[in-house]
Amino acid sequence: MAKLDVKAFGLACGIIWGAVMLILGLAGHFFAYGAKFGEAMASIYIGYTPTLLGSVIGGIYGFIDGGIAGLALAWLYNKLAK
Repeated sequence: MAKLDVKAFGLACGIIWGAVMLILGLAGHFFAYGAKFGEAMASIYIGYTPTLLGSVIGGIYGFIDGGIAGLALAWLYNKLAK
């Protein structure tokens, strides 16, 4: 069975989750879209708001958080796939 590249998977997850946080923050700022999601994420990520700066902050938090989660998930998959 093939193993996952832990670093690549973590980076991919970080990029995706960071982009999601950035895009949804910008959507909330420009179109008032996803207010409830933004409120939920603001309770987790300090400084995340539907503003330009808050969206960037959320993107950075999302990249770090998604990257760590991706690393852990790929590592666990590799351990269980043995």
